[in-house]
Amino acid sequence: MKVDRLWRDARLATMTAPDLGIEERGAVAARDGRIVFAGPEAELPAGIVAEETVSCAGRWITPGLVDCHTHLVFAGDRSDEFERRLAGESYADIARGGGGIAASVRATRAASEDDLVAAALPRLDALLAEGVTTVEIKSGYGLDTGTELRQLAAARRLGAERAVTIAPTYLGAHALPPGTDRADYLRRVIAEMIPRVAREGLADAVDAFHETIAFTADETAAVFEAASRHGLRVKLHADQLNDNDGAALAARFQALSADHLEYTNEAGAAAMARAGTTAVILPGAFYVLKETRKPPIEAFRRHGVPMAVATDLNPGTSPIASLRLCAHMACTFFGMTVPEVLLGMTRHAATALGRTDIGVLEPGRWCDLAIWEVARPAEIVARIGPAPLRARVWRGE
Repeated sequence: MKVDRLWRDARLATMTAPDLGIEERGAVAARDGRIVFAGPEAELPAGIVAEETVSCAGRWITPGLVDCHTHLVFAGDRSDEFERRLAGESYADIARGGGGIAASVRATRAASEDDLVAAALPRLDALLAEGVTTVEIKSGYGLDTGTELRQLAAARRLGAERAVTIAPTYLGAHALPPGTDRADYLRRVIAEMIPRVAREGLADAVDAFHETIAFTADETAAVFEAASRHGLRVKLHADQLNDNDGAALAARFQALSADHLEYTNEAGAAAMARAGTTAVILPGAFYVLKETRKPPIEAFRRHGVPMAVATDLNPGTSPIASLRLCAHMACTFFGMTVPEVLLGMTRHAATALGRTDIGVLEPGRWCDLAIWEVARPAEIVARIGPAPLRARVWRGE
């Protein structure tokens, strides 16, 4: 067998099992950007010939990390809101006063596509420096057709600027634009924006913010029905600030994921399990907003709901460009285990994006790897600060 590259003398966390699929002396081989072998080095196919062989000297290899929920493309700054929250204002208070999402909308509408790409690259680079090889990026800071499409185009361009897979998501139902008629805006989302996003191939999925300060269950359902008509899968910001049965709503539409979930009830967790909907845990927003209600991790465990962890990187409520830090927070604040968060940044994060070609070290998947200078996988999560990353490999390179 001829391969392009072979990594030997490695310890693998393949993510093929809840115990991380550990191989103490393993190897990975790639051809044409895909994994053709991942497993015990003693089981390498006889006669394998590699154009390049890399000795890992006992280092750990995991799949490349996947950040499955970000708002990475935006303009402007909302650090003033940090001070306002310190003074006692709530997220909802700031939003009602024209801050929050509305502030980002004003700045993003004024930015060109080039401006958005230039502003996003440093944030993206911070994620890549931690071993991230796939990033989901939402729109939602335009709230008009031109800016929403510009955000999605900028997200796609980032994938040409860096060796990374970008998964764009359309989030027109993020907030109601100030001074806009509610029914008219929803009509434009459903009849104008979603069809165009689908026709131009600008997004892989459609998201919505189902919350008391955003969109109702009926409005969200109408958005999701439109997405389904145009062949787009759905995701949902659910149960972040209140128990609005958002998890059950996401499950009703067989959403790829429901995200945030601090107020999700038992029935919602059970519905997500039946629907195969991934729970995306976002401790960054929990921390920044000084929330006290924690997502029901035990309920997700009981019902077998896969749990992913993501940064929710955005300008206001989670200005955190560190997936490892968010995994650390998920353990510290929410009681998730190290194996749960490692799976949550790889295998289950891929599932949250509907991807079966990344997130696990097994033949047929893209050869996206993170090679770590650690003695054991727990160090990847336990350390705060620069990543103990030796190398990042995207599609075999």
